[in-house]
Amino acid sequence: MPYVAVPVLRSAAEAFEALSVGILAGSFIVVLILFIVPITLLGTISPYAIRLSVDDASKAGQISGQIYAVSTLGSFIGTFLPTLIFIPTIGTRLTFAAFGMILLLTALLGLWRFTNRREALKLTWMPVLLALIAALFAHQSLKNSDGKVYETESEYNYIQVQEVNGFTLLRLNDGQGVHSIYHPDTLFYNGPWEQFSAGPFFYANRSPDDIHSMAIVGLAAGTAARQATTIYGADLQIDGYELDPKIAEVGYEYFHMDLPNLNVIIGDGRLNLDRSAKQYDIIAVDAYRPPYIPPHMTTLEFFTLCASRLTDDGVLTLNVGSTPGDRRLIDGLATTMAQVFPSIHIMDIPGSLNTMLFATKQETAPENFAANLLRLAPDPGQNPLLVTVMSSTYANLKPGYKTTTVFTDDLAPIEWIVNDMVVRFVLEGGLEFLQ
Repeated sequence: MPYVAVPVLRSAAEAFEALSVGILAGSFIVVLILFIVPITLLGTISPYAIRLSVDDASKAGQISGQIYAVSTLGSFIGTFLPTLIFIPTIGTRLTFAAFGMILLLTALLGLWRFTNRREALKLTWMPVLLALIAALFAHQSLKNSDGKVYETESEYNYIQVQEVNGFTLLRLNDGQGVHSIYHPDTLFYNGPWEQFSAGPFFYANRSPDDIHSMAIVGLAAGTAARQATTIYGADLQIDGYELDPKIAEVGYEYFHMDLPNLNVIIGDGRLNLDRSAKQYDIIAVDAYRPPYIPPHMTTLEFFTLCASRLTDDGVLTLNVGSTPGDRRLIDGLATTMAQVFPSIHIMDIPGSLNTMLFATKQETAPENFAANLLRLAPDPGQNPLLVTVMSSTYANLKPGYKTTTVFTDDLAPIEWIVNDMVVRFVLEGGLEFLQ
């Protein structure tokens, strides 16, 4: 199935990247059909096995229980083995092939034992053919994209690195959104990464020398870390929390993430932040999988944890997505953060669907930011990147937010909100905004 599906899935991926809704819908239907056939056939195995095994009606219950017990055990193993072992080790395509081979060999062994062995031998071409197909397509590209220089799969993501007009881009999964970016001659990308360094300047009389530590939850390939190091200097101690170890490997290989002041911590950001005893001047949350944010990083409990890991004059900055005219997710997050932090500031990144939320541990005001910008801009000793970032931040600040639902660990309907936002965005012709 993975080999038959390759052209369809590639068309779907390219259609999604090009925002071709018609091709995407058609590809979805074909993929649905591809899965219906094997899933339906697999669903018939247990009932048919029971039918073949029962020759005494008095033992029907016992035999059914035994077969379904084996089936349940197989489902349990089939749930965890691919995710934890096979996909990270050999990839999705070979995982399909391996499990298909297991099913096929099991059937052939059954034929060998319970029927004519000569008939079983006649079918040995099937596993041989499957093995040949797997070998022939083992190194086939998963996705064709302009400028692609590397691709791989991890237990969490499909990872792709592109070279476009001198920029190195990190894209994940469906390719919507750039998660990290690198260029040898510039550090300002007019994206969310540099904005994580702007938060401290909502405090009055703040200078770069006042910032000594930073945590980045959702490090990706280290763009925000490189920018912060440029702005605050090599003495800035950065802990970068990244869930996917393969993304960190890509960061070292393609994005020059080998910063001496960067400590990379692999694992869930919230869990490891909770385990840490450190306090930071900046906590940047960029655990963003367009268009979603992990729900456990949007709640009152998470923001309370962040506040406890900030210094007295610390700032929490969160990257969040929105759609034109629909700011429900922003309002919900701002409302939740305001239960913990006395001041919330909101900035829309121009030309994108990204919004930055700045939450300060003490009461602050945009006027402080403006005063800091006016004071630092003429200073030739300041890094130009800082002035550029601050100018962009201040120019795109938005007034307030609508008070709404507080997200908690018990109830944080992030996916419902985002799904509804996306559907409305598409139905209202919003895809043209992304062209």
